[in-house]
Amino acid sequence: MIDLTAFQKRVYQNKVDKGFNITDIYKEFCYIQGELTEVFEAYKDKKDDLGEELADVTLYILGLSEILGIDLESELLKKMDKNEKRKYIHEDGVNIRVSE
Repeated sequence: MIDLTAFQKRVYQNKVDKGFNITDIYKEFCYIQGELTEVFEAYKDKKDDLGEELADVTLYILGLSEILGIDLESELLKKMDKNEKRKYIHEDGVNIRVSE
C-alpha cells in the first residue's frame, strides 16, 4: 500500500525540484482540467496510455492538495465513510439520495 500523505509531499517536492508551478492555484486547476481532457481522449480513442493519463490527473490533484495544505488522505477517508453511509433509491434510472 501507499502512504498517500507521504506521497503527496513527494509530488509537491518534485514540483519544487523541477521548477513547476506551486503558487498559481488557478493555473493548477487549468492543468488538471487539461489532464482530464487527455484521459477522456485516451479512453475515447482506446489508447494504451489511459492509466498513465489517470495517474497524471492524480498527481496534479495531490500536488494541488499539498499546495493548499489539505491532507488528501484524511479527506478521502472521511468522504468515503460519508458516502458509504448514504442511502439511495433507484428511480427512473437515476440514484436519488434519501439520507446522509
